[in-house]
Amino acid sequence: MLPAYERDPYATTLESRVLRCGEEQGRPFAILEDSLFYPEGGGQPCDLGTINGVAVLDVQKRDGESRHYLGAPVAEGPASLRLDWVRRFDHMQQHTGQHLLTAVAQDRFQWETTAFHLGVATCDIELTATSISPREMEQLEEAVAAEIRAGREITARRVSPEAYAEAVVRSRGLPEGHTGDIRLVAIAGVDLNTCGGTHLRHTGEIEALKLLGTESIRGGTRLFYVAGGRTRARLGAHERRNATLRTLLGAPDEDLVQTLQTKLDQLQAAERRGRKLEEELAELQGTALAVRSGALVEAHFEGRDMAFLQKLARQVLAADPAKAVFLTSDLGGQGLFLLSGGEASALDVPALGKAVADLLGAKGGGSGRSFQGKAPGLAARAGALARLREPEG
Repeated sequence: MLPAYERDPYATTLESRVLRCGEEQGRPFAILEDSLFYPEGGGQPCDLGTINGVAVLDVQKRDGESRHYLGAPVAEGPASLRLDWVRRFDHMQQHTGQHLLTAVAQDRFQWETTAFHLGVATCDIELTATSISPREMEQLEEAVAAEIRAGREITARRVSPEAYAEAVVRSRGLPEGHTGDIRLVAIAGVDLNTCGGTHLRHTGEIEALKLLGTESIRGGTRLFYVAGGRTRARLGAHERRNATLRTLLGAPDEDLVQTLQTKLDQLQAAERRGRKLEEELAELQGTALAVRSGALVEAHFEGRDMAFLQKLARQVLAADPAKAVFLTSDLGGQGLFLLSGGEASALDVPALGKAVADLLGAKGGGSGRSFQGKAPGLAARAGALARLREPEG
């Protein structure tokens, strides 16, 4: 007997029986007498739903039977099955859309499909086309749209291996080790394909199919698309995003890209000016620190990053190689520290740097004449400074 998901892919409830229960790697599973739930295969994810109110988390073929992996164990005996119809119908729209897209791509452009993937947000097929131009994308999408509008009937049937061998079938090949009858899915006047998946009644139920883009892969082209409800959901998301951008940028849809580019250019220019000013500030503060007395000079800053501390240290040590510097900064609640010694400094930077890191509870490291790190805070800064000054005492 064919399973319920194949007899009627539109059925959403079923009374069946749990024939056997088990556990696989800690996951309870059930084997059913009959099932609504399509097991993962052929590029199509499995169905979900419930068995006696227990969640069906996964369905996989194992040794010729469907294992229904569950959120909790169930008992053998009568079983009430309920299908997640929203998920099923989405999969039928995407998978039927793939059959139609594959057929049109091959018949119109001689691009064969070598793989299919039905993802959570988007789907894709891999084509033998070395590349696809924007114009070809438009032509392919319009040809698919015409077949959707035609409302072509979609049917499925099983045939013997002998009948299959005589039929003109579009196929990427039968599963390894397959024996027995072969299931064919037909789109009237367009396609005849081997497939075990669930499909719509006619192409009109696809609603729409939108091509999203391409990428090169293994000498061919991966073509991304969405169909049916995903098309409307994606359009809705774009509209909500555009509404937010219109408010933020104060521009209509047609000017959003140019307005954003202008603001990005302005931001980059401001960042360049900021870096220039920071370099000038580091030079001025470095000069001021370099004239301080003592072998170790220290300073603390608010909101300065490690790059600024490094610039400042280089400025000080270039002016007086006999000095060492201990610089800290509070950046967004995180403490930064830098310990550096000039060429003529007697400070043991590696050893004292580790001691400072331990006192601050920091992670850090360094080599030679510089040691830097990040700490949860700088509450122990005074103690760290005292430790650095001990050799001077």
